[in-house]
Amino acid sequence: MKLVSWNVNGLRAVAKKGFSEVFEDLDADLFALQETKLQEGQIDLEFPGYTSYWSYADRKGYSGTAVYAKKEPLQVLHGMGKPGLDASGEGRVCALEYPGFWFVDVYTPNAKNGLARLDGRMEWDDAFRGFCKGLEAGVTPEGGSAATPKPVIMCGDFNVAHNEIDLKNPQSNRGNAGFSDEERAKFTQLLDAGFVDTFRDLNPGVEGAYSWWSYRFHARDTNAGWRIDYFLVSEALRGGVRRASIRNDIFGSDHCPVTLELDV
Repeated sequence: MKLVSWNVNGLRAVAKKGFSEVFEDLDADLFALQETKLQEGQIDLEFPGYTSYWSYADRKGYSGTAVYAKKEPLQVLHGMGKPGLDASGEGRVCALEYPGFWFVDVYTPNAKNGLARLDGRMEWDDAFRGFCKGLEAGVTPEGGSAATPKPVIMCGDFNVAHNEIDLKNPQSNRGNAGFSDEERAKFTQLLDAGFVDTFRDLNPGVEGAYSWWSYRFHARDTNAGWRIDYFLVSEALRGGVRRASIRNDIFGSDHCPVTLELDV
């Protein structure tokens, strides 16, 4: 299988910048989007051979996730079943169940300047880890159909650079949103729960591999970036990982796509 994840930072905007050509060229079995910034009916963007599944935010022009799939899933979940979370109603999860695995598309909340949203972010990280471990165990949240235990493939914008190798300027960003000790520790907990960072697993010492660049200070021109977009898989799928790539040659957003080739 070939899988793609891309934070498009506004699908209507990137649709005017060659998105269709990129989509067709990548030819993914599952193509996950984050930060679509759409409400239902605001765009007509379908592709032959694919069905699309959307999680919309209540707030217009904000957040949102979507998955284009070649094969119809057994069921689709549009949240974690945790309505009390700070990030509820933001369309941040779109999860598709297949006979051999769950595919989870996620757009993790940003902790905001000064870590103003850190408490909510910590709650989100714990809930999301529990949600994915529940899917592994065959436990689906309220609103989902019964499922059997199966491994999880998760992808998206996790809004955290895990280690110093994952951003250009770690020292000056220490303690900032996306590189706080708290957020990094939660990502470590996610990996320790039995999930594999596929790119870093295959490329343990590769530096300068980033998936997001600020629009300020010509950051992309100088590759002053962050790796905050990931494909993680359950340990059971680790042996099936064939290739994990960061497509920094593709433009249109402040993020670039990340890809995974996997035998399931």
